[in-house]
Amino acid sequence: MSETPVKQQSTAAFYGQAVASFSIAMAATAIGIFRLSADAWVRGFLAIAVLYLVTSAFTLAKVIRDRQEAGQLVTRVDQARVEKLLAEHDPFEKL
Repeated sequence: MSETPVKQQSTAAFYGQAVASFSIAMAATAIGIFRLSADAWVRGFLAIAVLYLVTSAFTLAKVIRDRQEAGQLVTRVDQARVEKLLAEHDPFEKL
């Protein structure tokens, strides 16, 4: 009745693809901002906006992951309580 939680781990290829994809996207955006025919303050504003967007995305991903992991922990504690109650229950005991 007790289930051991399966630890999900991504492969090295998936990790490498994610890092490469992020690096290419950031490089392409930086080149696009640098080559943009606009004033320096406009390019600077866009660069800061992109950096803010990236840090916000990382923070959001971390918050979602933390909430999911906390939910899994609560579920495991509740499941352990139910298993303990069922193990201690004697159906033939007089009420």
